Amino acid sequence: MKQNDLGIFEKHESEVRSYVRGFPTVFHEAKGCRIWDMDGKEYIDFFSGAGALNYGHNDENMKQKLVEYIQEDGITHSLDMASKTKGEFLEKFHDVILEPRNLNYKVMFPGPTGTNSVESALKLARKVTGRTNVVSFTHGFHGMTIGALSVTGNAFKRGGAGIPLSHSYTMPFDDYMKDMEQETDFIERILDDNGSGVEMPAAFILETVQGEGGLNAARMEWLQKIEKICRDRGILLIVDDVQAGVGRTGTFFSFEPAGIKPDIVCLSKSIGGYGLPLALTLIHPDYDKFEPGEHNGTFRGNNMAFVTGMEALNYWKDDSLSRSIQDKSERIHAFLQDMMEKYPQLDGSHRGRGFMQGIACGVEGIAEAVAEKCFEHGVIMETAGADDEVFKLFPPITINDKDLDKGLSILQTAIEKAVDEKNPVTT
Repeated sequence: MKQNDLGIFEKHESEVRSYVRGFPTVFHEAKGCRIWDMDGKEYIDFFSGAGALNYGHNDENMKQKLVEYIQEDGITHSLDMASKTKGEFLEKFHDVILEPRNLNYKVMFPGPTGTNSVESALKLARKVTGRTNVVSFTHGFHGMTIGALSVTGNAFKRGGAGIPLSHSYTMPFDDYMKDMEQETDFIERILDDNGSGVEMPAAFILETVQGEGGLNAARMEWLQKIEKICRDRGILLIVDDVQAGVGRTGTFFSFEPAGIKPDIVCLSKSIGGYGLPLALTLIHPDYDKFEPGEHNGTFRGNNMAFVTGMEALNYWKDDSLSRSIQDKSERIHAFLQDMMEKYPQLDGSHRGRGFMQGIACGVEGIAEAVAEKCFEHGVIMETAGADDEVFKLFPPITINDKDLDKGLSILQTAIEKAVDEKNPVTT
């Protein structure tokens, strides 16, 4: 390709392509929080690969480690055989992440995607408990393969399965019924009532902040109550931290502030640090019951991702990054509150926490219009929610103050223009 021409994609690529429709340009170069297309136009990245690039593009230290590894002919593909890099990654993940948080997990490497981590978690929960059904929550999203779709709420995505999705029940996520006590009492009553038609499930699966579902952030008290419901009934608790984890909410695991300890944790996206495919399923040792090879995959040992993922863990040797995320999160929150006050035409409400925040817009189509205007003015940002009603800020967690301010300034311009188009001023 010699020019910024989308024709080749329209001619040869499947109609299933999606992000290229929202960001209609040909990207070529990226560094930190910035991306350039083939015309040299610069964009600030408030998308971060849907959470796969928490540390930004082409982190210099990770890049150097990867180049060194390639130049020394380090092994690239090894399935789940032992390799030097895997051993080093396991040791460092234990020492830097698990042990300081008093978390006791065995690490499983499923296929290198979030949905495969979820599939392995669902299979394992059913194997361990001998039960069939899994409880998921309204507006949850857990992936695009059949098992993960069965615990996903979005009707459009579920419809793509082409078959009935079964062996799951949907319960109200926090604030769905606007009364936390009523919600949790309802869940307990359904589980304990022999006439409810709901069998005792193998597991509950949840996101602490629902990324694709609209940035719905569960309160810590709700998470604690859900954990107790599970513990009292011998139900496994699975936390899907594929998008909300690896620092996105301010702590490495999104559930840390609640003080809960899930039985199984799903990680992917940014766990490889550099955008390279990798997924982990963290399993409490009591439930590490798969037989050898019972869940496998050709690419479950991505050594290049072990190299960059190991380097990324250096960010978590102290709390400086976590404190930076939390400080900047407060600035993002204040900015969004200011936008809702300045532009009441949004009919907006704040959603999310950490570096996954946004505004849910009560006016149809306006969130999509904001994202479109952002792209026109040099910010990459997407929408979320069942009706794409939330515009969603996902900057790299390493973004500096200057670039964050510039991105927010462009976002304000986009909001103003979107509001003007939806509510034109007449004289």
